[in-house]
Amino acid sequence: MPTKDATSAEVFHRLHAQGLLVLANVWDAGSARLVESLGAKALATTSAGVAWSHGYADGDLLPVPLLAATVADIARVVSVPLSVDAEGGYANDPATVGETVARLIDAGAVGINLEDGTGEPDLLCAKIEAVKRASARLGVDLFVNARTDVYLLGLVTEARRVGEMLARAERYRAAGADGIFVPAIVDPAEIRAITSAVPLPVNVLALRGLPAAAELQALGVRRLSAGSGMARATLGRIAQMAKDFLRNGASEAVAGQGMTYDEINALMAAR
Repeated sequence: MPTKDATSAEVFHRLHAQGLLVLANVWDAGSARLVESLGAKALATTSAGVAWSHGYADGDLLPVPLLAATVADIARVVSVPLSVDAEGGYANDPATVGETVARLIDAGAVGINLEDGTGEPDLLCAKIEAVKRASARLGVDLFVNARTDVYLLGLVTEARRVGEMLARAERYRAAGADGIFVPAIVDPAEIRAITSAVPLPVNVLALRGLPAAAELQALGVRRLSAGSGMARATLGRIAQMAKDFLRNGASEAVAGQGMTYDEINALMAAR
């Protein structure tokens, strides 16, 4: 009989073949519980939001034990599939990355994001292969979303980026990736060129200038992520409220804002 994680992994894979999967990225158990209650079919973490919630900068700096504990906290309070942003795997050694992802699977993850950043594609390929071996040992068909930063980091000229993106996507697919994430792409023609040529579900990031969800689906996109957007918006709102309150102590700055105490408490108790 399949384990709960194995079954959840199967559901997560299927969601990528059922229209456009919209992921409102979360960063702790509370935000995850809230987003799930609003009808999310699956959840994904934002590495930036998780890091910031623990007082770390984003960028492979979060200690793995803290990440694994956060994943376990989220998995404890939700029932939908959970994907975890594992950044670059928190190591350059593929075997170590495999061990790290095994910890995340044990904590409740059924999908991960794994990025190439400024590293060589060969390295990400080796990491994907190690992660796939680790997930197979655990009996979970982990969904590996290979993120390539060709667009996000401007790794090549504009004229070359579609070709470079496609070359990397093919290599990551051959290594075992289940999806391709292309953050910072917004041009419809380029999106269509990539989805038409890549046989895996293509993921894009919510940004100003990105086509609307219906158009993205028509262009062949299968996954849309909020990334760090909601975490940034939340921290920005807190900053403004705290600034106003600290300046003059006026109760209006914090009283009556957002959800009520009873609404939030009831949400956290309802499991």
